[in-house]
Amino acid sequence: DKIVRLPLTRIKTIIKTDSDVNLVSHDAVLLITKATELFIESLAEQAYENTAQAKRKTVYKRDIDLAIENIESLAFLEGVFD
Repeated sequence: DKIVRLPLTRIKTIIKTDSDVNLVSHDAVLLITKATELFIESLAEQAYENTAQAKRKTVYKRDIDLAIENIESLAFLEGVFD
């Protein structure tokens, strides 16, 4: 089993697009990657719950929007997908 599933080199490249970042350690990239995966997993699970409650098999944008509305810690994402 891999510790992370997202490609570390791609995450490192994304991190380095920030002009304030010159160097980033492997451990930092690993931690950011894992946190990103957990974040995506949590959002996807909540969106799927909304889909299941609506008795559908397809996850729609509105399911993700509803997840964002219902979870206070995701409030920073409100309007991002508009």
